[in-house]
Amino acid sequence: MAAEEPRQGGVLHHLVCEQEVTPDDQNIEYGQYRGKISRAIEDRLAGEEALKSRDPSSLLHCVCAVLVCEMGLTNCYVLTGRLKPFNRLQVILQHLKMSKHTDLTAEVLLEKRGGAGIITLNRPKALNALNLSMIRQIYPQIKAWEQDPETFLIIIKGTGGKAFCAGGDIRAITDAGKAGDRLAQDFFREEYILNNAIGTCKKPYVALIDGITMGGGVGLSVHGHFRVATEKTLFAMPETAIGLFPDVGGGYFLPRLSGKIGYYLALTGFRLKGRDVLKAGIATHFVESEKIPALEKDLIALKSPSTENIADLLNSYHVKSKIDQEKEFILDEHMEKINSLFSANSMEEIVKKLKQDGSPFAIKQLETINKMSPTSLKMTLRQLREGASMSLQDVLTMEYRLSQACMRGHDFYEGVRAVLIDKDQSPRWMPAALEEVSDEFVDDCFKPLGNNDLKL
Repeated sequence: MAAEEPRQGGVLHHLVCEQEVTPDDQNIEYGQYRGKISRAIEDRLAGEEALKSRDPSSLLHCVCAVLVCEMGLTNCYVLTGRLKPFNRLQVILQHLKMSKHTDLTAEVLLEKRGGAGIITLNRPKALNALNLSMIRQIYPQIKAWEQDPETFLIIIKGTGGKAFCAGGDIRAITDAGKAGDRLAQDFFREEYILNNAIGTCKKPYVALIDGITMGGGVGLSVHGHFRVATEKTLFAMPETAIGLFPDVGGGYFLPRLSGKIGYYLALTGFRLKGRDVLKAGIATHFVESEKIPALEKDLIALKSPSTENIADLLNSYHVKSKIDQEKEFILDEHMEKINSLFSANSMEEIVKKLKQDGSPFAIKQLETINKMSPTSLKMTLRQLREGASMSLQDVLTMEYRLSQACMRGHDFYEGVRAVLIDKDQSPRWMPAALEEVSDEFVDDCFKPLGNNDLKL
């Protein structure tokens, strides 16, 4: 497990070792034991308040018991070193105070194994939703690995078995936007900078999208070299349902999908599952979920691999995956209608075409679109039409402007209330009809922000 081999450092040495050790010895010892030690000590001592209330000498015996008896770490000199027991306890207290989370509970785990840098999204209870703290850890690490001659690829994955990443931390953004807090600017700005870093990364980037992959999770994966879907993958860009738009570079990758699939996915929030994520052109490979650990192990074991070596390995797993191999793409039977109906120049025209078509498929799409924010729909259609001929950087700059328009508006907060907070699924959009969303209003959403524009 990723949590057993956290990032290297010297905390173990400072806490429990007085003997001189070389950096290599220290790192081996640290990498092998620190995760277990942190958890065992905190379990035994039940946090800082318990630490403060007990006798320092007894505490050190307790820590020693964890290290020696439970962990089998016999070359520690906790009680025989140069520091007095109370001073040594202060060091331990300081470490626990500085570490809000043990390695098991860190929101994102960053580690190096073999020639691979591995990013593990570690908020399983929140379906690995992406927050600003995680972005601020992931971005500099990707940039560092990009420059490291001993790192040959980057792997990103999620924990918990349900999700790769279900999206951004929308609740936190909503609260910040209402309060006028900088987080509503900083989150989108730094998230889009991270999306661009992934899209321009010089090292092969492999996203193991085994589970729910929506919104912000799509931004962490789709711009990289390789996206590996499984039968558990569930893809969607559902933002128009909460008064937002398919951001994180959606204006770049969606209009580049075959035909008008991207427009259809963006406007309706339609969900793709399993092998269909590959067939739509969002994933590059399909591998059975139970084979993902073996694939990751084999990726790590590659010696100084090129992009071609990585592609060959992924292909070897892909061709052996038989689940749903013969199954037709879920949208195949509707592609002609999708390409025709969603090629219109305006939302009003798309709605008109759907009504005129009158088929069960068209009626279903009409019902879906009627539930979405009219403002979001108009914003999104223009975003994709313009993004189709833009660079990723220009798209992200455009999307940052749109994100701030949403933060200034009404529908985002109302959508989050209806879908995520009160869950009544009855948003009261303002304006309530497409015809009431003026071209002038939409134009204003796309206007440059001057000094506040996103700079990439």
